[in-house]
Amino acid sequence: MDLKSIVEPLLNWYGRNARKLPWRDDPAPYRVWVSEIMLQQTRVEAVKPYFERFLRELPDIGALAAVSEDRLLKLWEGLGYYSRARNLQKAARMVLKEYGGVLPREPKELRRLPGIGEYTAGAVSSIAYGRPEPAVDGNVLRVLARLTADERDIRGTAVKRDEAAQLRGIYPEGRCGEFTQALMELGATVCLPNGAPLCGECPLSALCEGLKTGRAASLPVVSPKPARKKEEKTVFLLLCGGKAALQKRPETGLLAGLWEFPCAPGVLSEKEAHKILSGWGFLRVQPEPLPSAKHVFTHVEWHMAGYLVHVPEPAGDFFWAGRKDLGERCAVPSAYKNFLRILQSRAELC
Repeated sequence: MDLKSIVEPLLNWYGRNARKLPWRDDPAPYRVWVSEIMLQQTRVEAVKPYFERFLRELPDIGALAAVSEDRLLKLWEGLGYYSRARNLQKAARMVLKEYGGVLPREPKELRRLPGIGEYTAGAVSSIAYGRPEPAVDGNVLRVLARLTADERDIRGTAVKRDEAAQLRGIYPEGRCGEFTQALMELGATVCLPNGAPLCGECPLSALCEGLKTGRAASLPVVSPKPARKKEEKTVFLLLCGGKAALQKRPETGLLAGLWEFPCAPGVLSEKEAHKILSGWGFLRVQPEPLPSAKHVFTHVEWHMAGYLVHVPEPAGDFFWAGRKDLGERCAVPSAYKNFLRILQSRAELC
């Protein structure tokens, strides 16, 4: 099909149906960039309050470059994939040093910045700077696969490259940002994943080869992801004098540099938990079992047991955090949200 035929009906539909989102009110480069990084692997509704709070405290590149890492990660707490926040700050410092504090407009220059790949470079270049640069993600690939009845595996890098090249040739002059967002919007709200397209609501249904041939629901073709690795661990909520023990994770790897509760590998029995506690210097204490929890990352699942333990005095190489530390300073990843909720409900935490 001639993809040029989708431009006008898609833009007309977007003009009538675009969701009101905080980063769309003012598509300045910094705002577009922060929003696109936050939206990676995260739902729009979850991002809204984070975006508004982040922009209130860090309204520009200079503020982002200067903020402490602990505060940056606290602002990001709950969004997950914390390397995104660290890369934002690295990129902000690079923009100050090499681009005079102005985010570059050319995709090639944007891709030099930490955390910015093909998709984000295209989004910033087109939405913030009005350039004919596509931002091709899973939503856009799904729309195009159905429109053209393309049965190639959309996980293939060649497919993404081909689709980007086709889109680049049909961008409407003066409306590049709208067109990029219209494609995103269609995939997010109408051309839905998992065999559930709302074809009756689609402005492109009359043009869609997938719908005409009865294949829309079975497209796109997506190769299966490898099975996630499962890891078991036991989490200890150690309370002493109204404060809780925290430790920092290693500076590399999963959840690098974030705060967590003391943990031990495996789902431990009470007897095994006593051995771990003794090794930390906590003798003659009584661990109270907590409800188990599970957290799913992209490539791994954590299956967690837990114990609440009142200890008579601090020991071990831990930071003892009060309620204010947990609220303002120490970013505890959402993997531990069930345990954090239990801790914050305890009256003795001060």
